[in-house]
Amino acid sequence: MNDAPILLLGANGQVGGEALPLLRSLGHLVSLTRAELDLTDPPAIRAAVRDLRPRWIVNAAAYTAVDKADSDSESAFAINGDAPRILGEEAHRIGAPVIHFSTDYVFSGDGNRPWTEDDPTGPLGVYGASKLAGEQGLAGSGATHFILRTSWVYGAHGENFLRRILKLALEREELKIVDDQYGAPTWSRTLASLAVACILRGEKDALMGGDRPAEAVQSISGIYHACSAGFTTWFGFASEFVRMAQMALPGRVFARLTPIPSSAFPTAAKRPVNSRMNCEKLAHTFGFDMPVWQDSLSEVMHEVLAGNNI
Repeated sequence: MNDAPILLLGANGQVGGEALPLLRSLGHLVSLTRAELDLTDPPAIRAAVRDLRPRWIVNAAAYTAVDKADSDSESAFAINGDAPRILGEEAHRIGAPVIHFSTDYVFSGDGNRPWTEDDPTGPLGVYGASKLAGEQGLAGSGATHFILRTSWVYGAHGENFLRRILKLALEREELKIVDDQYGAPTWSRTLASLAVACILRGEKDALMGGDRPAEAVQSISGIYHACSAGFTTWFGFASEFVRMAQMALPGRVFARLTPIPSSAFPTAAKRPVNSRMNCEKLAHTFGFDMPVWQDSLSEVMHEVLAGNNI
């Protein structure tokens, strides 16, 4: 196997944190945190890639403060928009494929059918627009790339909706949760495993064809939707997790959950109502079937309990 490293950005985040041990199993890994590489500094990004000359780049770093992005657009576009383009340009120069995570927020949220990769985009705010800019910049960089659009990322660790709800459900008598936005809660570990699957596919194809991975998988370079199978609302997501927690911990008292419309919980940035995504392209190309969201949630529940996080 090539001695050049895999470069992981965003190891302190949800997906990056899960990817770290999995990518280490593939060989030489260099992981750079935000403190070690400022993604708002283009020369620093270029220097890092040129110095390391990685065989793969996995970009799990992002500006994820959806509401703050509207008032901090410069940072959002620098990290989410410019950095993926620069990574792509440098990756193209050295022949390294790029795995990049994007979001359902690139869509308008209209309708009720699952979005496909070919549907027109239409972000509602700065966060979605910055992520779309990153997709377009990477796609236009010339680099072989896998842009993995996902939704409602959560896990047993880090800051996410599930962990906030669990904490509040143990502290309050009632929780009011939005029940008119639809999407698929997606486990961060599933996404990390998908990144590994992309790399293994590329290196297997390269080995068989005598090419570099970027050349071997260039024909399948592009955008893929990658979220859990099935869909629910934020209220449905919270209700299922609290139900599981109550069954596992019958002695604990949890809050009563009350469904509310989005209009009753205004936010600085507008959220897409329909975040359903069609993942058939991913399954067809990689043979990677995203798990049903309830099954992943059950696994996370066991992990939370095992780690004494309740």
